Amino acid sequence: MPDRFSANKPIAWSTALAATMTLATACGTTTPLPPQAPPAATPRQQVLPAPVSAEQLTQLPHATTYAKLRGAPKDATPFKPGNGRVTHPEQPQVVYAHPGGPPVAILPTKALGGPMWVPVVEKQAGWVRVLLPSRPNRSTGWIYEAGGGLRNAYSAYDVRIDLSAHRLTVFQSARELGRWKVAVGAPSTPTPLGRTFLLASLIPKHATYSPRMLPLGTHSRVLRTFSGGPGTIAVHGWPDRSVFGREISHGCVRVPAPALRILSRIPLGSSVIIKR
Repeated sequence: MPDRFSANKPIAWSTALAATMTLATACGTTTPLPPQAPPAATPRQQVLPAPVSAEQLTQLPHATTYAKLRGAPKDATPFKPGNGRVTHPEQPQVVYAHPGGPPVAILPTKALGGPMWVPVVEKQAGWVRVLLPSRPNRSTGWIYEAGGGLRNAYSAYDVRIDLSAHRLTVFQSARELGRWKVAVGAPSTPTPLGRTFLLASLIPKHATYSPRMLPLGTHSRVLRTFSGGPGTIAVHGWPDRSVFGREISHGCVRVPAPALRILSRIPLGSSVIIKR
């Protein structure tokens, strides 16, 4: 799990039914009416964000890996594949519980010293729902996209971690780039399940077991802190190959060097799905 590292710059929507009616005549025969045109679709009205005072802004927690949020809705489809859409707040953004709902946090522009990129998991007129890197795991929130200040992009990469098979697979545009046996969390310190994302790409000041650490937007369910950090789960290398294929870590995913090299080139915000 990452602790204090120096940041390394990362690579960076009804079906209308038409009925044919008949009209009875005096002779008892029927004549079809002309087909009725389907009603025009009514545009969905854009919901405006609730006003947030300057005092409220100062009291809102920043949605970082160190934070614990209250009122943030949980991801309802935690194993749904990512859609590739990612977004970066070029200025701090208010995060709401739902469009037009109460504010729950501020999404900052940076994460662990690098730019904050988060995956977009749902869209609504003027709004985007994103995964957040804070506790509790699977926290989400809505940002008023129509207000500006977001830089949108697309990541073709998708990382899947199968805990039962002790396997990590990387895809690019649905094409498999590689799969590797990895070490995952021990039974007492399990790797958390669900979809998350690549939060940061860091080079340790004093590398010991891995030349690069790749923190994810999820945390250990049993460790509140680890080596002075907030218990953030990471993907990282490991010098002893005998650990691969075993449940042995504190929750992090230990990968062989070839996997780490490919993972280190994946853009921030890219989807990571952990299942059993």
